[in-house]
Amino acid sequence: MTHLSYAIPITDPNPEVAVQQWFTLLGELCAGIDYDTAEGIFADDVVSFGTRADIVTGLGNLRRNQWEGIWGNIADFKGAEESILGFGDQDVAWGGVTWTSTGFDEDHKPFVRPGRPRHRDTGPSKRNLARNPHPLLPESRNPAKNVRTRLNPGS
Repeated sequence: MTHLSYAIPITDPNPEVAVQQWFTLLGELCAGIDYDTAEGIFADDVVSFGTRADIVTGLGNLRRNQWEGIWGNIADFKGAEESILGFGDQDVAWGGVTWTSTGFDEDHKPFVRPGRPRHRDTGPSKRNLARNPHPLLPESRNPAKNVRTRLNPGS
C-alpha cells in the first residue's frame, strides 16, 4: 500500500481542503501504481474517458482499461499542489489542478505529459460522490472527460 498524505475517506467539511486532499491522493496513488487503494476514492458506477479507452463505465472497467494500461507506463505523476483550486460549500465542491508526468514512446524515450484534471464533488449530505473529468492532455482528441469519484463513502 502506498504511503498517503491523507486518510481515506476524506472527511474535511471545507470543500477547498477536501478537493486539495483528493487531488493529492490521486497523484500519490497513481505514482505508487496502487490500484486497490485508488478504487476507494472512486464510485463503483464511475464513467470515464481516457488515454487508452474512449469511454469506460464501472470501476473494474476503469481499472482494467485505463489505469492498468497507463499508470505502470508513466513516471513522475504529480499534481502541482500550488495550482490546486477548490471551491464550493457543504453541498457541492469543485476544483482543478495542473499535473505532469513522464511518458515513454515506443523507443522508451521519455516525454513530458502535462494535463489538467477537474473535479466536482457533492458534499457530505450526499455521500461525497464526486465527478472528476479525466485528466486531459493538451493534444488529446477526446472532449471533456467525466469521472465519478467518492470522497467520503461512509457519510
